Amino acid sequence: MNEIKKLLLANRVWADEVRQRDPDFFDRLAEVQQPRFLWIGCSDSRVQVADITDTEPGEIFVHRNIANLVVPTDLNMLSVLSYAVNHLQIEHVIVCGHYGCGGVKAAMSRTCFGLLDQWLRHIKDVHRDHEDELCKAESPAAACDRLVELNIIEQVQNVVRTSVVQLAWRQHRRPTVHGWVYGLRSGLLEELVSVSPDSDIDDSIYRFDFDDAQTSTPVTQMPGAQGLGTKSS
Repeated sequence: MNEIKKLLLANRVWADEVRQRDPDFFDRLAEVQQPRFLWIGCSDSRVQVADITDTEPGEIFVHRNIANLVVPTDLNMLSVLSYAVNHLQIEHVIVCGHYGCGGVKAAMSRTCFGLLDQWLRHIKDVHRDHEDELCKAESPAAACDRLVELNIIEQVQNVVRTSVVQLAWRQHRRPTVHGWVYGLRSGLLEELVSVSPDSDIDDSIYRFDFDDAQTSTPVTQMPGAQGLGTKSS
């Protein structure tokens, strides 16, 4: 049996087991999604969101990329953030990285990785900003672990600096933005930072001033919102 057929067969076995435990599970799941969390995480195959948080399908809205970056020109990520905040009305954004991240390790080197270099540049910028601290690390592995943490903290700030989140703070006092790190060897999650809607922006140049029209106009729901899994306002 080839690997693809094995995956499809495993899916059928899983679906049958779920139906046996809960005959209405898939009917409920197909109706609507109402997650309270947006997860911005690393694409690493060892970090499976549902497994490490012990959550069910529909509980966490997920966006993943190499090294869990929040890049202000990444329309994919921004679209996910906007949809989660404005239409799913999530309460928490979680930026989660992990120790031993291959993207962070690559960014710490001078190796050319082709197209990937443009993405890793954002991590290199974090390294540059904290180079003095990283140079004092006990070992290269310790420096990498610390850069993982610093990168998570920086990406949390990048979430907070978006007009999407700042307007939601102004209008709805949500979401809270969290920075978590996952230990591959321990299986444990740890919170590094949490930024609430009442927090100040780290630098005033990133703070938006919204006019009354912007703060009073409700977000327009997408066509077919109910079918797309949005909450009605």
